[in-house]
Amino acid sequence: MSRIITETDRLIIREFNLNDAAAVLHFNAPEEVNRYTGDAGMCESLQDAEAIIRDIWLVEYDKFGYGRWAVVLKETGKVIGFCGFKNETRIGAVDIGYRFHPKHWGKGYATESNMACVDYARKEMKLDRVVGDAVAENQASINVLLKLGMSFDKQYQEDQFTVNSYQMFLKSGRST
Repeated sequence: MSRIITETDRLIIREFNLNDAAAVLHFNAPEEVNRYTGDAGMCESLQDAEAIIRDIWLVEYDKFGYGRWAVVLKETGKVIGFCGFKNETRIGAVDIGYRFHPKHWGKGYATESNMACVDYARKEMKLDRVVGDAVAENQASINVLLKLGMSFDKQYQEDQFTVNSYQMFLKSGRST
């Protein structure tokens, strides 16, 4: 059984386990899911999904106590995506992120699940500064970051993308 992190009226947020590989493959498969992520092609088989769970998320849970968490729809018991935090060494910060299958877009799950993660982090984790990056054209993702209470920090180029970076401070109360 995977450790439950938190829940909302509609969602359970818990750690991933290897039994979630088919769901991970499912929500990563559609081309539009990875349009703005820069990691298209990284999850194209059940073995890829298992490797992501085993070699990334389970390792991060052990090392940091957090990572990307499974978002489970209470109504069906199915994993519909991920939310939560990643210790992002390439930018030297903790990133908040989310990914859902397109059939679950536009229903408020990204905002709902990550609001619950932010609330959890404020109470249970030793995190202060959290960043969220979104490609400048990805207005839906930018809207989620703003709804979480994040403020624009900077814009930068990564590969072919112009990325807007947002931040929030969970403990120190700083706004920038």
